[in-house]
Amino acid sequence: MAIYLMFTTLTSEGRKTLREKPERIKEVNKEVEKMGVKILHQYAVLGPYDFVNILDAPSNEVISKVAVELSSRGTIQTMTLAIIPVDEFIQILKK
Repeated sequence: MAIYLMFTTLTSEGRKTLREKPERIKEVNKEVEKMGVKILHQYAVLGPYDFVNILDAPSNEVISKVAVELSSRGTIQTMTLAIIPVDEFIQILKK
């Protein structure tokens, strides 16, 4: 499994949905987990993004599918980054 950061920004439709049904966040989380991705942490944030999610996924292909599926709904835009824990990164550099 690999760890990813997914930054999401609500579209105007997404803001409307969230205002009318805040619990939709948890419903989408369940859908993401059914696609094989574990949500490790999720935060609402201030700034250029509305949410930051730390996700555990089996592959780049799976996380890409999740990002496309979520973005295709028209309620959010995503930016996803693969991340490497620092200790693991150090070990990679030592090889």
